[in-house]
Amino acid sequence: MHPALSHLEHRPWSIPTRRWTWRQSWHDLLFAHWPVRSAALRPLVPAALQIQEFDGTSWIGLIPFRMSGVMRRPLPDLPWVSAFPELNVRVYVERDGKPGVWFLSLDATNPLAVWAARRFFHLPYFRARMSITCKTKGFKYSSHRSGAEFLGSYGPTSEVYQSTRGSLEHWLTERYCLYALGPDGSLWRNDVHHAPWPLQSAEATIERNTMFTFHGISLDDRPPVLHFAKRLDVVVWDGERAD
Repeated sequence: MHPALSHLEHRPWSIPTRRWTWRQSWHDLLFAHWPVRSAALRPLVPAALQIQEFDGTSWIGLIPFRMSGVMRRPLPDLPWVSAFPELNVRVYVERDGKPGVWFLSLDATNPLAVWAARRFFHLPYFRARMSITCKTKGFKYSSHRSGAEFLGSYGPTSEVYQSTRGSLEHWLTERYCLYALGPDGSLWRNDVHHAPWPLQSAEATIERNTMFTFHGISLDDRPPVLHFAKRLDVVVWDGERAD
């Protein structure tokens, strides 16, 4: 049994009865979140999806991390294919009572991963020049492609803990599906599963970030809400129609 499936009681709905098809692990991850008006997101999200709010506002997330063990079941890891850095920009949506993630963009270095994610998950992946470097107190991260850049450093500042149900950090992080549009405009949902997030408080210095302006989104000067996670093992199911 995959280690992600040893914890099921925290899920908001049951896992699919069919077999999961993809596995991956997420490492050295920063959650950086800012409040944003729902009206600013509405042109970027399909009408079939409700844009969620927490205490009267929507949120947008910038998530730099690195991946390993990315492969379709039951194949083994492949050198230069199964591990790479990734950076995503995401917002929070709901359909049929299932809250999930809508990705505005996902950046990765690996051209095969970009192709596979677009082909099998209909996700807006882009190839970028990226690096993640371990520092004394955390990580230095950079991502560059035309019109969209991120450069910053981050690291944990507390011991590991789990978020409390009903809190903002639980609402932002404990998501168990993603939504995407197929080439014909159909809406798809992929279930994902993992243990509860092993969160830590975090600090970050963002030197440059044009990931939001790439999508036409401008934010005020409020600092982001920050969390860190060292590692999480994940399984993913093939998509199913959600419209």
